[in-house]
Amino acid sequence: MSNSSSIRHFLLLALADTRQLQLLHFCLLLGISLAALLGNGLIISAVACGHHLHTPMFFFLLNLALADMGSICTTVPKAMHNSLWDTSNISYTGCAAQLFFFAFFISAEYSLLTIMCYDRYVSICKPLHYGTLLGSRACAHMAAAAWASAFLNALMHTANTFSLPLCHGNALGQFFCEIPQILKLSCSHSYFRELGAIAVSSGLVFGCFVFIVFSYVQIFRAVLRIPSEQGRHKAFSTCLPHLVVVSLFISTAVFAHLKPPSISSPSLDLALSVLYSVVPPALNSLIYSLRNQELKAAVWRLMTGCFRKH
Repeated sequence: MSNSSSIRHFLLLALADTRQLQLLHFCLLLGISLAALLGNGLIISAVACGHHLHTPMFFFLLNLALADMGSICTTVPKAMHNSLWDTSNISYTGCAAQLFFFAFFISAEYSLLTIMCYDRYVSICKPLHYGTLLGSRACAHMAAAAWASAFLNALMHTANTFSLPLCHGNALGQFFCEIPQILKLSCSHSYFRELGAIAVSSGLVFGCFVFIVFSYVQIFRAVLRIPSEQGRHKAFSTCLPHLVVVSLFISTAVFAHLKPPSISSPSLDLALSVLYSVVPPALNSLIYSLRNQELKAAVWRLMTGCFRKH
């Protein structure tokens, strides 16, 4: 038996047992991370350089792309390193840093998706008040609030989790440091404080989810009242990327953490953890780029402009 003072490193769950599969997973993670960095980097560059994209929707999309890049850079590099060098170690400090930054970027992403839902709601249901409710100052304040609340949430959970005495070894059943896996190592009855913090965060997450659902009910009701089919199609096309991203983000995370124990297995848990921690940041940029004609045109101009310079 060991306690947290004697633990110098944790053992992460290996993505595969054989060397060939480890190298295959390394190549897959490399491809996914490069695609995510390229896609989100193009969105950030296109929005920053395209003056006609300096609107609330694209401002929040830029922030979402930053959160996606940060999220995938937190978990994937260490997993790639472990797969390539056939190791599973992560230092105690490195684990704490990984947990903090993952919680920070995931919290920021969820907050930004909620704000983007509000942007779509105002745009479709209250178009005459759009400039007033979503002026540049209001957008800056909302984005700052999203990042600040994510920082405080991540700091609270990291401090609570790593202040617990750990009595059940140092092997984590996950390929990155995650709160539920570290709680499994803690001493009996010592993790109730962190469970309380998780309950508070879960309440806030549920509140945001209810807000998103309510907003989309109002949005769909407003869209269905639009007389022209072209107007309805345009309104739906501006909401569809956000709705797809929200659904992907929430459904994978909820199923991974709330699935019945009867269907739990190490391979399934590992696949689900990759699905909610790696796949959404990689797909978000693709979903927005394919469905938004303005953004697609801006990205194309940016790419062709770079090619001409070279």
